[in-house]
Amino acid sequence: MQLEVHKRLEEKMTKTLGVLKDDFNSIRAGKANPSMLDRITVDYYGSITPLKQVASVSAPEPRLLIIQPYDPSVINGIEKALMMSDLGLNPSNDGKIIRLNIPQLTEERRKELTKVVKRVAEEGRVALRNGRRDANEQLKKMEKDSELTEDDLKQAQEEVQKITDKFNKQVDEMLVKKELEILEV
Repeated sequence: MQLEVHKRLEEKMTKTLGVLKDDFNSIRAGKANPSMLDRITVDYYGSITPLKQVASVSAPEPRLLIIQPYDPSVINGIEKALMMSDLGLNPSNDGKIIRLNIPQLTEERRKELTKVVKRVAEEGRVALRNGRRDANEQLKKMEKDSELTEDDLKQAQEEVQKITDKFNKQVDEMLVKKELEILEV
């Protein structure tokens, strides 16, 4: 029974790490990365559609993204969506493809981005702590219902803490890696 709680906790924490990784990837770090545009949505024949469903995005050079729409008629909508986004990039449209030049980050912008990354990492840690709390509450309920002895509860809670520590360490590693990526000139 307690193994089931631990297994669910690990699954939940693995999902949290996946979300955190996606969030980190969407933060611009000076290099062109197609995942930077994952949050961009385009008005496609009256419906809001994710950019990756209406165009292919590639990074042929470290500071260039190329967006090639599957349907050329939507190119102006894509360009408009990119201009309206919070990326601060100016698209250039040649009628068939859109080029996005990724400028060099300023020192000030790098510091802002490291703060954003730290905030995102902290949100991830909070999610991990919430998972730990939920698991511990389940274990306490199991003890209350006489499914666990007091010693088993203590042992299970220690295991929950070990799992949480393992995932927190992974968050810290991801944070350090992303900070280095941002601060790299």
